[in-house]
Amino acid sequence: MVLAIRLFHYCLDVKNRAHAWRALHHANYRVYFAGQAISILGNWVQQVALGWLVYRLTGSAMLLGVTAFLTQIPQLVVAPVAGIIIDRSNIRRLMILIQFSMFLLAVLLALITYFDWIQPWHILLVAAFFGILNSFDVPLRHAFTSQLVTDRQDLPNAIALNSLFFNIARFIGPPLAGLTLSLTSEALCFALNGVSFLVILVVMMSLKTGAQRHSQATFREAMQEGVKFIRGSVPVRLLLIQVAVLNFLAANYIPLMPAFAREIFHGGPNMLGTLLGCAGAGALCCSLSLAARPSVRGLSGAITQGCLLTGLALLAFALSSAAWLGGIMLFLLGFGMVNGNASSNTILQTILPEHLRGRVLAIYSAANLGAAALGSLLSGALAEHLGPALALAVLAAILICASLYFYSRLEWLRMYLRPIYASQGITRQKPRGQEIK
Repeated sequence: MVLAIRLFHYCLDVKNRAHAWRALHHANYRVYFAGQAISILGNWVQQVALGWLVYRLTGSAMLLGVTAFLTQIPQLVVAPVAGIIIDRSNIRRLMILIQFSMFLLAVLLALITYFDWIQPWHILLVAAFFGILNSFDVPLRHAFTSQLVTDRQDLPNAIALNSLFFNIARFIGPPLAGLTLSLTSEALCFALNGVSFLVILVVMMSLKTGAQRHSQATFREAMQEGVKFIRGSVPVRLLLIQVAVLNFLAANYIPLMPAFAREIFHGGPNMLGTLLGCAGAGALCCSLSLAARPSVRGLSGAITQGCLLTGLALLAFALSSAAWLGGIMLFLLGFGMVNGNASSNTILQTILPEHLRGRVLAIYSAANLGAAALGSLLSGALAEHLGPALALAVLAAILICASLYFYSRLEWLRMYLRPIYASQGITRQKPRGQEIK
């Protein structure tokens, strides 16, 4: 009820509505925004179809976890190297190369599924390749946003809008995938993802960006510089730890959704799409709320609140026996996860120096998706032995405890952020030191 009232007031507030879309005044970002929305929609359609295909072929909750693990684990290994390459490359050209590679992979997956040549090992191999490409794609998207939005004051809003269109796709994609699966097959879902990559390729080739400053350090020096920076920056280190814990313990619910839809709620593809759509709706509402914020101030507390809400909602979902109650809990879970992840991303992009952006955002991607990969493997193994409900309940309880610890350290994080915000003119406080060097 409180959330509904807040959204109602937001819709009536014309000033907030205009403020929420201010980054779209940048023409390049506006075009990119539209293309990315379609591309991410295709990604969600494929992700749901891939999980359903694995469970249809094998009936194994463990393989659901392994598939998600292979999709995301390259973030831990490849992302740090990808960050160095990004800082030394033309971001636009590298993005075109990565998107074209993902297009070819989606078309290949659609063809072998359509002709019924698909085997479980094919899915695992494709998942691993997508994971490697995503290790470049995710930090590239984050870094490219800062090139398209020339006014630094609009950058937090652009980051919030990135989260918004990701979650619009997350809201629409799973139900669309469920409908497509119930009417045709997984092959069409994969083909739709291929088409979405074509759209973003056309958009990327049409964009013109200004000159980009590249890192001149050697590969080893660049790696050492990135590690030294993260170790020496208390707020960056704390933010990365919170993101890693949140995604390790909570993002694992997604690969287990086919098992919940079929075994616990006794549904099919439409049930799967509806459940994931509920999480997407919560994520979308949170994204709207974040986009309307006038500045980055106060987001450090939103991270802790998001972690706690996610843990409580995940525990309640694990204990649900009715689909309608599970849907409500997934709505709250989606809201909480975006509150934690998007708030962390916004703070990071606000305080990062430009020459280290690619490297640190790659580590952020590793903390986000890489930790989720390890969590997916763990949740799949637990679900195989304890059942999916008990597996999620155990992980949710751990997340609740971790959230309470993060809350106890919140003022410490704020103490380090205040002088950085002051040095950038975000707050009126005079800086007493400089944490980011």
